Amino acid sequence: MSKSHNKPPKDFEEAMAELDRIVADMEEGKTSLEESLVRFERGSFLIEHCRKVLSQAEQKIEVLTRGKDEGAEVRDDPEQND
Repeated sequence: MSKSHNKPPKDFEEAMAELDRIVADMEEGKTSLEESLVRFERGSFLIEHCRKVLSQAEQKIEVLTRGKDEGAEVRDDPEQND
């Protein structure tokens, strides 16, 4: 597999758009067997790339959410229990 197949896209949305194109082309039978294998490899790389991006985003959200929760004050105000 050439290095261009391992080149990550500039962002998540670009990766998803490329995956959509790969799937559409393969479903329509527009590619030869050899080209299908190359696209399958690229698609597998893009899927793994997207999983990593989503995992990093999830971790960042957890950190941000945890930071807000730890910084929030808990108040025991009997007037608010109506």
